[in-house]
This record gives sequence, C-alpha cells and structure tokens, in this order.
Amino acid sequence: MEAQFATVLAGLEQVPIVQGMGYATEGGKRLRGFLVLESARLHGIGPDRAIWPASAIEALHAYSLVHDDLPCMDDDDLRRGRPTVHVKWDDGTAVLVGDALHSLAFELVARPETGPAPVRADLALSLAQAAGARGMVLGQALDMAAETADAPLTLAQITALQAGKTGALIEWAACAGARLAEADTTPLSRYAQALGLAFQIADDILDVEGDATKAGKRLQKDAEAGKATFVSLLGLAAAKRRASELVEQACAALDPYGTGAETLREAAQFVIARDN
Repeated sequence: MEAQFATVLAGLEQVPIVQGMGYATEGGKRLRGFLVLESARLHGIGPDRAIWPASAIEALHAYSLVHDDLPCMDDDDLRRGRPTVHVKWDDGTAVLVGDALHSLAFELVARPETGPAPVRADLALSLAQAAGARGMVLGQALDMAAETADAPLTLAQITALQAGKTGALIEWAACAGARLAEADTTPLSRYAQALGLAFQIADDILDVEGDATKAGKRLQKDAEAGKATFVSLLGLAAAKRRASELVEQACAALDPYGTGAETLREAAQFVIARDN
C-alpha cells in the first residue's frame, strides 16, 4: 500500500498539500485496504485490480481522520504516534489535504485498471453512499451533536451512529471484492456489519484501558467529554462479551465461503485483540 501511494503521489507537484497527503496515508492498521484485497482474493480477483479500490478506501479513511483531528471537530494533536496534519502544517493545509484525499479516493476507484466501466461505476456509487450523508458523514454529524445533547445517547442510538461513522467504510471495503467480481455481497455485508460494530466496541474499550503509547493517540477522551459509549452503557466486562459475540457472528456469516475465508475470520479476531 505504501508503494502504491508513493507511485500515485509521485505524479503530483510536491507542494505542502501533496506532502501532507503522503504523510496522512502512512502507517495505520490498513484494515480497510486489507478487507478489499482479501475479499477480492476470495472471488478470484488479483491484487493488480484490487489494489486500486484498496488504496481508494485507505485514502478516504485518511481524509476522514485528517478532518476529524481538526480543532473544530475532535481537536487531536496526535495520530498514529505522530503530530496530526494540522499540527505539523496548519489548519488550512489540513483541510485541503483532506479534500484532496477525498477526491483521490474516487479517482483511484474509477481507474481503468479496476475493471469494466459498470464495475467502476458501482464501486464509485457505493463508496459515495458509504462516505456521505447516508454513512460516515452522517455518523460523524450524529457524534458531534451528541456532545451538546441534553441527554446521553442510548445504546440503540450509539449503535446506529457507529454503523455510519465506523461501519459504513468497513462494510464497503469488505464487499468490494464481491463488487469487483459482480457477485452477491450479502455474506460479506453481514460479516462487515458485525465486524464494524465489534471494531468500535474494541475502540471504546481501548479508550478506557489502552496504552496511549501503543495506541499512538490520546486516550480517555470520551470519559473526559462525558460521552456515552458502549463501555459506559454496558460496563467493561459486558462490552468485551458483546465484542466477542459480534466476532462470532462475523465469522459465521462467512460460512458460504468455507475454509477460503479463514484469513477474514482471523481478521475479525484481530479486531478485538488489537492494542492500537
């Protein structure tokens, strides 16, 4: 993935915005890109095609983090163990870096190397829906609104919020391989819905008991802000049990693929075992 971004960005004028794009796309768990590549492999699609939507989803995810870290949103100064983009450069540069990464995502998914025109159109449309006011941006807006709400969110409201904020891009990534193959996305959609919720619960758990050095970001922000989370509503032990149950559901959704989906099952286990 690093080599892919280096190649793509090398063709652009090396101004601070492009440097920031490279900076923002370095490191991270690469879970979303991995899901694209692995779901593609599951459907007989090679990395020469799958790398384009895989890098697209990582670019889109990076844009969301750059904007989320801005002072007007979460106001974070550390991401992946390094200064956030607006701290390393400035707020205006960070806004433009995020804008450029957002555009780059759709450029990458629409590249001819991805496949036939109908496949590229389907990927672009579904990515727009997952990223915008039906998905991630909606989830972010609900999250921001919750910070000033009169009452904490309920469990059902948090679940719906996270289905957009975190789950939508994870679901798109997991289904991308089936879209590339023009196959049924239902099993991978069910897998990803459970996986995305488990991922968020694991994040809430890490925010409470994680190591900031390993996480590479400031922790215990939610408690300081008085925000309701899966941990605050369920309790730590019950949240861990719920995450494990969701991983079991995710793995069961892969039954139609048999042993061919073992790597995706391992990824689901990783989501709740990670320390960053």
